[in-house]
Amino acid sequence: MPIILRNFSYRFAEQVINSSLAIRQEIEAVLTDPSLPIAELSRPRFNEELETRFVARGWESQPLVFGEPGEPMAKMDFLKNRVGVEVEFGHASFIGIDLLKMQIGSYSGLDKIDIGVYVVTTLSFQKKMKQLHGLNWEGSLNFEKVVKYLPHLKSAIQVPVLVYGIDIA
Repeated sequence: MPIILRNFSYRFAEQVINSSLAIRQEIEAVLTDPSLPIAELSRPRFNEELETRFVARGWESQPLVFGEPGEPMAKMDFLKNRVGVEVEFGHASFIGIDLLKMQIGSYSGLDKIDIGVYVVTTLSFQKKMKQLHGLNWEGSLNFEKVVKYLPHLKSAIQVPVLVYGIDIA
């Protein structure tokens, strides 16, 4: 059962990431890696698997958003070549915090990213994981919710964000 990706482009994110096509292909290769043990992917296990794969490809893990000692300790999940990746398999309430980290990371004073990539699962994935493998993904943020809410945040979130929704065929 292969992983498939759905995507949503916010503020021309697709065009921005396509200017770094190798990075886009790298992200997609990590997310759809056929060696991912789908039947064992609890939320924590999936995070661990993705961290291993991103770090193996040279991504910085858990970089500080603010970057200076003594400043708030907000962290992005992964950073490489001015692309910030946030993986959210937790509760839907984290959407605002995650998107704000991307906005702050792109802000002129910090200037760490040109684009944010937000990785979540689809409702379909969550249901299939429960039905097929007995893994509870209920309550996790989902692709459909991000697509619904992100456009309403246009005055606050001005960085381009490419949202990937992980699903299984």
